[in-house]
Amino acid sequence: MGIDIEAGGRVKSKARVTKSANPYTRLLCKLYKFLARRTDSKFNKVILKRLNMTRKSKPPLSLQKLAKLMAGKDGKIAVVVGPVTDDKRLYEVPKLSVCALRFTETARASILKAGGECLTFDKLALRSPLGKGTVLLRGPVKARESERHFGKAPGVPHSKTAPHVRAKGRKFE
Repeated sequence: MGIDIEAGGRVKSKARVTKSANPYTRLLCKLYKFLARRTDSKFNKVILKRLNMTRKSKPPLSLQKLAKLMAGKDGKIAVVVGPVTDDKRLYEVPKLSVCALRFTETARASILKAGGECLTFDKLALRSPLGKGTVLLRGPVKARESERHFGKAPGVPHSKTAPHVRAKGRKFE
């Protein structure tokens, strides 16, 4: 039995590999690739997949959303594969343990001031190699401005798509 070349042969699906030149990101991918292979933890497989995602697929998560999602989950570590940003609308930041790829300076200061801690993924691998006691969170992927222009053509019935215009006004579009 050979491969049916006419029908296109076998379809080989490869997992996406990061194109990042950042040595720390590459080392994290190596670490979680090892953990995903050597442990039966689904958590490590998900982290590896998310580390290898495009920048578009690793959206930022605000501190307000983080606090809201972590309400009632005391003692657990919030894990975000992406940046954590500050939110001026949040006056009192609760005590949180957060692991993320990046923190803005003000977000880090707010978390530390509240008595929380900011972890990196290598520290998380030492503390919780199987992902026990963690809550895996994601930022809003569809919140980009460009997402407003995708979908049914603008003007078509039941379309909520925004048209591409230079400016809002009477003389445009």
